[in-house]
Amino acid sequence: MSWQLRVATTEDLARIMELETGTFGSDAWSSDAMLSDLRNPQCYYLVADRVGFPGELDGYAGLFAPRGALEGDIQTIAVAQTARRGGLGRALMNALIGEARKRGAKEVFLEVRADNPGPKRLYDSLGFEEIAVRVGYYQPDGVDAIVMRLDVPDPVTRPAVGQ
Repeated sequence: MSWQLRVATTEDLARIMELETGTFGSDAWSSDAMLSDLRNPQCYYLVADRVGFPGELDGYAGLFAPRGALEGDIQTIAVAQTARRGGLGRALMNALIGEARKRGAKEVFLEVRADNPGPKRLYDSLGFEEIAVRVGYYQPDGVDAIVMRLDVPDPVTRPAVGQ
């Protein structure tokens, strides 16, 4: 499977919310909260459209990072069940980390449910480290949140290959 990542717009709200509620159930954001982030210039949201399947949204992710701030926060990320374990989550995370860097962030934070090991493994592999636990953070389930931090790496540059 392949995807095209693009900046989300308010016109993507219904498709985002379909994936949001299907993925997070009782923890899902409200439509109003998501719309507020999509309209906020301090946020950067991406959607992943499945190439060759117009209207198929396989993932989205959002970052809060005001320009010039030293910190950013991964607000949310979701990948459709049918698209998991294919690299889409990693691509979305790398794109958000890259945008945080462009905006001047030196650190990026996120929370992950303590009972959700798949995403936690992804964040570990990207270099995030556990820094705290928020007891009972996810409601109404009362599940703890693991707070993680990443020192934003410098951009990777390679010399051009000449012919």
